[in-house]
Amino acid sequence: MPRTRKLAHLTWPEVAEAANARGGVIVPVGAVEQHGLHLPLITDALLATDLAYAVADATDMLVAPTLSYGYRSRPLSGGGQGFPGTTSLSATTLMAVLEDVLREYVRHGFERLVVLNWHYENRHFLYEAAYRALLPHETATARIMVLERSFEELSPTTMALLFPDGFPGWATEHAAIFETSLMQHLHPELVLEDRIVDDAAERSPWWDVVPTPEDFVPETGGLWKATQASPEKGAAAWQEIVAQTSSAIAQELGVPAFRRP
Repeated sequence: MPRTRKLAHLTWPEVAEAANARGGVIVPVGAVEQHGLHLPLITDALLATDLAYAVADATDMLVAPTLSYGYRSRPLSGGGQGFPGTTSLSATTLMAVLEDVLREYVRHGFERLVVLNWHYENRHFLYEAAYRALLPHETATARIMVLERSFEELSPTTMALLFPDGFPGWATEHAAIFETSLMQHLHPELVLEDRIVDDAAERSPWWDVVPTPEDFVPETGGLWKATQASPEKGAAAWQEIVAQTSSAIAQELGVPAFRRP
């Protein structure tokens, strides 16, 4: 077992030993994006990183430095690019950076890699990066698991606890009950409790428009009922998310019990 799960804190011989022992690498991916009046810009990157460390021991994974910048915020799932501080990458830049990072870990000898995402708008681009990362290594035995969603579904009991007034959909839940509850549980020192408000866009159709209509964007950046959040809700959801993610990685990539000769 490595002395730390933080890949960047290891020496190069320790990284080589982990690769030879069939350890794996998780690359957390998030965003720098507004999360209402009460949550920090780095919320998505923090949650991706927290989840990576929460499953690292059970799956024998190292956690790579987080790719904190993500694809541009879309108005109906993140409030859009108009809020100061939201700092995004183009799709091509995001794919190129992640492709290079994954390709390097394959070159180092890692065979078990996971891309762990917590930013709605990153989806699809991460799969393309993973696909392209293996093209120069067609004879390698490496496999890259792409978790563009960090969990499948929460149990009916937890969903009822989180959303007593009904579930609005994960896109609408940006900076609302779910993420606020998780941050209250994991990083209460970063939650500005006195600034939590409920908000919503005047109009939330099933399509997007460029440039963004003003009535697509709520004033505060929150998309729903953040005032219903609580640390207890966050703890219940987090327990399920960690269990699901750990189980999925173990099922798909296994947990090595031996060293390569």
